[in-house]
Amino acid sequence: MFSRRLKFGYFVIEGLNSFATVYYFYYLYFFMQQVYGFGNKANLVLAALNGATYALTAWFAGKFAQRHGYFTALKTGYAIMVVALSFGLLSGSAAGRIWAMTLNVVGMSFTWPTLEALVSEGEPRSGLQHMVGVYNVVWAATAALANFSGGAMLQKLGLTSLFCIPISIHLTQLCLTLWLESKAAQSKPATAVLNKPAEEMAAPLPEGFGIPKAQRFLRMAWLANPFGYIAINTLIAVVPGVARRLELSTMAAGFCCSVWCFARLGAFAVLWRWAGWHYRFRWLFVAYLALVGSFACTVLAPGVAMLVVAQLVFGAAVGLLYYSSLFYSMDRSETKGEHGGIHEAAIGLGNCAGPAVGAATLQLLPQHAQSGTVAVIVLLLCGLGGLVGIWRAKAL
Repeated sequence: MFSRRLKFGYFVIEGLNSFATVYYFYYLYFFMQQVYGFGNKANLVLAALNGATYALTAWFAGKFAQRHGYFTALKTGYAIMVVALSFGLLSGSAAGRIWAMTLNVVGMSFTWPTLEALVSEGEPRSGLQHMVGVYNVVWAATAALANFSGGAMLQKLGLTSLFCIPISIHLTQLCLTLWLESKAAQSKPATAVLNKPAEEMAAPLPEGFGIPKAQRFLRMAWLANPFGYIAINTLIAVVPGVARRLELSTMAAGFCCSVWCFARLGAFAVLWRWAGWHYRFRWLFVAYLALVGSFACTVLAPGVAMLVVAQLVFGAAVGLLYYSSLFYSMDRSETKGEHGGIHEAAIGLGNCAGPAVGAATLQLLPQHAQSGTVAVIVLLLCGLGGLVGIWRAKAL
């Protein structure tokens, strides 16, 4: 199940998963704006529901994959997603489309923790950094492609493509999963690697570092990454509003507002090949500061030039925060499915918190159009305080 030959297949499924989910979830807000007249507040509420559902189901899905098998989890997830998207395609009401989105999130929660575990299992200390790097580059590249081309697809292929394209991709993934499962059953696990002690499988720590400090980095990453997704999911939900303010078409918005995805991809490529950032607090700290500043500049950009430049910084910042969370989750973890579920559930919390705060502020202060953005910036600064607090705390 964990041979390098089979892992190539897992990366193929991962890339397809990223393209399909990014196209659907990123452009659902444009769909709801154009079909049902959703504004920033309504889309933020929708994004908060998305995140809350994922936070509630991802941790369970990770445990499910660990106990019942990775292939069982993947098949369950893709079956649910096909059913959900088919329901969304056939439904004509806003409520029906929202229910379809919620069920699709449930199905997606069975896929990401499982894929993270599949590519990480059975890796020695030198292999984990490489496999996590490949994993991040694959999903980030296909996510950037989906975000960049999504506006053009939605505009040229029609609104129903939001459902039809992901359905066809998930059916393909289901077939690939069944094929990989049959191949895995024929191959023997790499017992020589799997039987190594955990300390031999783990990546080396910096000189003078012990396990307690390493655990502190895991806690910091688990805190920082959700705040990164607070910014990401808020940004995605308000992009239709930003595009309208800057007079960008759906296609132009896809081109101009996907820059951060390519910057994140570049960050992943650098972090994959260079391990000097491992267990270094200054990298987390600087990335978090950059996250706050670039988020504000992106959402409040007065023109396309600032929008693009701010996204370059934003993408690099969220790239390091995400990479830290996933790498530290997989490093020294024997139950990678469960740890992947925790990593993804934390993302769900961030996806919920940011849009929820933004929507609540717009409800309370409707006369101030940017009040939601300001509230999210304040929330991000609270996360910065938490990050510093964990770092300064004594190791337990």
